[in-house]
Amino acid sequence: MELSRRTILLGAGSLPFAIASVRMDAFAQAAPAAPVTEVPPILFVHGNGDYDALWKTSLWRMESNGIARDRMMAINFTDPNARSDDKVEQANRSSTEDQRRELAAAIAELKRRTGAPRVALVGSSRGGYAIRNVIKNGGAGDVSHAVLCGTPNHGVFATDDQPNNEFNGRGTFLRGLNEGDSEVTPGTAFLTLRSDGMDKYAQADGRFIGKPGTPTGVTVEGPELKGATNLVLGALDHREVAFHPRAFREIYKFIAGREPARIAIVPEQSVRLGGLVTGTPGGVSTNRPVVGATVDIFRVDPDTGERKGGAVHSAKTGADGRWGPAQVDPAWSLEFVLTSPDAPTTHFYRSPFPRSSDVVHLRASRPLGPADKDAGAVVIMSRPRGYLGLPRDVVLFDGKEPADVKPGVPTDSAATLRLPIGEVGRYIVAQFGEERIVARLWPAAENRIAIAELTY
Repeated sequence: MELSRRTILLGAGSLPFAIASVRMDAFAQAAPAAPVTEVPPILFVHGNGDYDALWKTSLWRMESNGIARDRMMAINFTDPNARSDDKVEQANRSSTEDQRRELAAAIAELKRRTGAPRVALVGSSRGGYAIRNVIKNGGAGDVSHAVLCGTPNHGVFATDDQPNNEFNGRGTFLRGLNEGDSEVTPGTAFLTLRSDGMDKYAQADGRFIGKPGTPTGVTVEGPELKGATNLVLGALDHREVAFHPRAFREIYKFIAGREPARIAIVPEQSVRLGGLVTGTPGGVSTNRPVVGATVDIFRVDPDTGERKGGAVHSAKTGADGRWGPAQVDPAWSLEFVLTSPDAPTTHFYRSPFPRSSDVVHLRASRPLGPADKDAGAVVIMSRPRGYLGLPRDVVLFDGKEPADVKPGVPTDSAATLRLPIGEVGRYIVAQFGEERIVARLWPAAENRIAIAELTY
């Protein structure tokens, strides 16, 4: 039976920049599974304020299922943050047309490199807007599949004010995408993935967009589309519906037409890493390269965070902002030290990298501010591919649930500890589920911040 909207509820387990840059991991070895050549090339599209590095674990899982790395790309939008008014130019921010143009160029590049007539697109949050915009405005013939993960297809809010805000379900942009009996473009297969009530941007109350008690005009069903296959992935949050293993299964199954052979990431014997150093001009996160930044990588003890010898890699970025390649062991816990112009020296502590990647991007921490003035050390626990949900998740920071993570609908992707000067030099543990990262405390007086960055 043909339906205009199909919703399937599924349980979820735990767990030079003239156009956008697109990365293909030249370092990755072939996955042990047999090549899957019949699957169309896949282009991953990140969301608002984000970068292509968020797709790293998705790329690893695809490789582990036999998808050749040279048949995948992840776009890195030059200016990933949306404008307040889509029609008014705003420094270091992009319009919907900017994103449409950059994505169209990336699609053309992936088709050229692979020789494929059509590609599959997978987008997180705002990335789904660019995907729909490209397909609706002449690109349907280039796109076989479109997977929209947590995309607020009917707005983060739907009101009669702010008509040129792209996140307004009643605004010009979304009304244009959603007009007609079907909200999808014929000829492309559409899948939406959404949360069952845990998406901070699909809530009836405006408390998560700074307007508590004010109706938003949207519901948890906001990411769904008439004419698409719509799946509900249980209690996953706004980011997890793109990056969680549960989401990977549905993305792979929809594009490949079969279950993945494995969900786990298959390790490589030898790992090479590289990435891009980006900055925040005017306080706005961009994917523009930073010149003259220094990246030093140390192997550290997984139980204490102590360095095991000197740097295993040191590099200074040139005009392209890139560092690497660095050769590491897939069992090593690592500390990345980023010394970037006009920013705090940032010590990133990371879990072992099971596979090679050239999207290990680094962006210096926020500046130390008034809230940090009395702290001897500042350390941040960061989860870029999901939020820290209490009581949904096991979240422990230095042995306690972090006080700045709000309970209920997951809204916080980071937690911060400020510790007295006498604590400098010791280690603390950041624990999320089964992932455990040990970070050292560095003196804030030296303009240093430590970040325990979760991979999963």
